[in-house]
This record gives sequence, structure tokens and C-alpha cells, in this order.
Amino acid sequence: MKQNSGGGYKTKQKEKILQYLISHPNQHITAQEISHHLNQNGTTVGTATIYRQLDQLVHDGTIRKYTIDSRTGACYEYLPDAGECHRHFHLKCMQCEKLYHVACEHLCELEAHILEHHGFQIDQSKTVLYGICEECREKNKN
Repeated sequence: MKQNSGGGYKTKQKEKILQYLISHPNQHITAQEISHHLNQNGTTVGTATIYRQLDQLVHDGTIRKYTIDSRTGACYEYLPDAGECHRHFHLKCMQCEKLYHVACEHLCELEAHILEHHGFQIDQSKTVLYGICEECREKNKN
């Protein structure tokens, strides 16, 4: 192992986890998806190791951790531009369980209204709207 500039250790496992997250921009990835990908590509990494590496990447500000609800495990997203995350809301499909980022002026207007008229500031990283995505609605029509 070699030491990186942040004082921690940079391992091949950590690099592969980070590469996987980088290759899936604007997506929320679970530890299970990372484990499956690594195992499919010949890198055997234990789940505890993956979580340890993910926690370190969160601590470093390289990725963001989302805990959406008690049924779904945490998911992670790579933060380009030195950890700056664009403000956005989240939509979760109740059928396929995909999580979508939505940067929408109308939702920002709703956020501003809630702050101005109700004195409540929304934390967009914790805001999830549940429903059925377009793809699942199309499948249901058939």
C-alpha cells in the first residue's frame, strides 16, 4: 500500500471502488452493486472492506452517502469538482427502486415557498419524492 496526500492509504481496492463510482456519474450506487461489479471482474473484496473504503471516501469528501429510507441500504455517489454536489431533489421509483436526481426550477420554487411562507429550510440531500418512474409506468400499460 502507498500513502496518499490525505494521510490515508491508497489501495488497489479503493481505487477500483472509486473508478466504478466515477464511471457511473450522477447515479446512486450501493455497496452490493460495487461488490457484484468487482467480483464479476475478478477482484474479490469482502463487503466489510467495501464499506470501510466507502466510509473513507465519504470522510475525504470524494463521495456522498445517501440513506434514503429504512428499507433501502445506503447508496453512494461520486462528487466531481472537489466534492461540490449540485443541488437537486431525489425521486425514488416504488417499483424498480431506481433513484433519480432532479434539478428543476419548479422544485426550487417550492423550496423557496416553503422557506418564505412556512419558515422551514429543506435539505435537498435528504428530500425524496416517491412515485412510479416513466419506464415502469410504460411497462404497466402493456
